[in-house]
Amino acid sequence: MVASEKEEGARTAPAAFAHSTPPQSTEKSQNRSSSPDSPVVLANQVDLGLVGAGRRFPTDDFTARQLTFEAEEPLLQDNDERFCLLPVKHTDIYEFYKQAQASYWTVEEVDLSADMRDWVRLTDDERHFISYILAFFAASDGIVLENLSARFMQEVQIPEARAFYAFQAAIENVHSEMYGLLLESYILDPVERDGLFRAIQTIPCVRKKAEWALRWIGSGSSFAQRLVAFACVEGILFSGSFCAIYWLKKRHLMPGLTFSNELISRDEGLHTDFACLLYRRLRHPLDQTLVHAIVAEAVTLERGFLCDALSVALVGMNAEAMGQYIEFVADRLLVALGCDKLYGSVNPFDFMDQISLQGKTNFFERRVGEYQRAGVMRSAAVANGEVRGEQHVFTTDADF
Repeated sequence: MVASEKEEGARTAPAAFAHSTPPQSTEKSQNRSSSPDSPVVLANQVDLGLVGAGRRFPTDDFTARQLTFEAEEPLLQDNDERFCLLPVKHTDIYEFYKQAQASYWTVEEVDLSADMRDWVRLTDDERHFISYILAFFAASDGIVLENLSARFMQEVQIPEARAFYAFQAAIENVHSEMYGLLLESYILDPVERDGLFRAIQTIPCVRKKAEWALRWIGSGSSFAQRLVAFACVEGILFSGSFCAIYWLKKRHLMPGLTFSNELISRDEGLHTDFACLLYRRLRHPLDQTLVHAIVAEAVTLERGFLCDALSVALVGMNAEAMGQYIEFVADRLLVALGCDKLYGSVNPFDFMDQISLQGKTNFFERRVGEYQRAGVMRSAAVANGEVRGEQHVFTTDADF
């Protein structure tokens, strides 16, 4: 059965992990967070989600100005040429579209046959943790998809960006299908499984994260604010959960789950990078203080989810180190958005550095998370002028 939030918080780490070495906090991070005017403090003084709802946090005047600026944004201006993708006018955006196309995959490529062997050997705490992570993911991809269809795909007028969003929407459906299959494979009790599928209604810590994202979809916030917010959804609110599943891979557990995690985390990284690309193209970006406040809210949510309500200590990870990792990811996102770092944290998990390396798995043995469909990226290189297009010439003396 689905546990209450009180029961979630009561779970503690196994004794074997009680002496895990905590990370060293940086003086820079402590000083920045302790300032009464710090965005971290400001975000913590309001109810989570109130930036997105436009209440209490002092951003209303800026939001009004930002909305008037949207008429000047090339991304959002009416474009009579939006119906034709070619000729390519925005090669950097087009390259992201081709990357999304090259990276497309389906759930049939993930083999779950060996996972149940590991699942039954996990502790109750470990199964509880994985179940809640999958429950959050199963619902969250649908929220991202709703934002794409209801807001971004309606607002952005550049055809190259719309092409990317179309592939993002398609792969978000694949993600949702994958998480649903994982839950159906692991959770045999139909009552428990139904509760996990309805996690937004049944699990308080999942509902809190989902409500934060949903507020942005329906809010009157500017495009720039919502672009940053959903970069936080995919770049921060997913980050700790991805990391926890990679921890299982380090322990050589759940090969189907961990392989699907490779594929999905790669996709979400691409989506976050694309949001940052569009944000950097804005003529009127947000004031950095507001960006910091939105990011700080997302960090507070993710820390509360994985360090308190559903502690990573359940799977043997150090909760304090996870908090530091979430801050590290947030700083990396801020830099990609063109802003200053907020926390000054370093990556405490050496194993996470490995996921940025190119996959070395034999191509014919198993498709890896870095795999690209053959030849797809060539057209992006042609559009960018890096290589010449192929000349197809008919001859009678070709070798077959």
